[in-house]
Amino acid sequence: MSVFLEISPSQYLLEGDFFFVIRDKFPVSPGHALIISKRKCEQYFDLNKEEKLELITIIDQTKEAIEKVCSPDGYNIGMNCGGVAGQTVMHFHCHVIPRYIGDMEDPRGGVRGVIPRNQKY
Repeated sequence: MSVFLEISPSQYLLEGDFFFVIRDKFPVSPGHALIISKRKCEQYFDLNKEEKLELITIIDQTKEAIEKVCSPDGYNIGMNCGGVAGQTVMHFHCHVIPRYIGDMEDPRGGVRGVIPRNQKY
């Protein structure tokens, strides 16, 4: 069983055929959302073709939903695939993280910051 499958639909921000979206329980920034697969699969590479196609639409819809309540200046979109990549819940989820001017001193390198010594180049 996955903790994500225990989430009540009343907590969904939006829903598609294959995914639902919630607010992240431990947000990195205001508006941080998670896109979660309805089907229990571990990571992005386990999604089927139809799911991957819908994911594109759900990411855009999530951005629109965030912008109804927040005014971000940018976004990070992230998927951790496997424990070595930092995945802690082994059920596919995609982070849509709004970014704001000044939320960190020097954001250059973006997602490269997963390995801090390699963020700056």
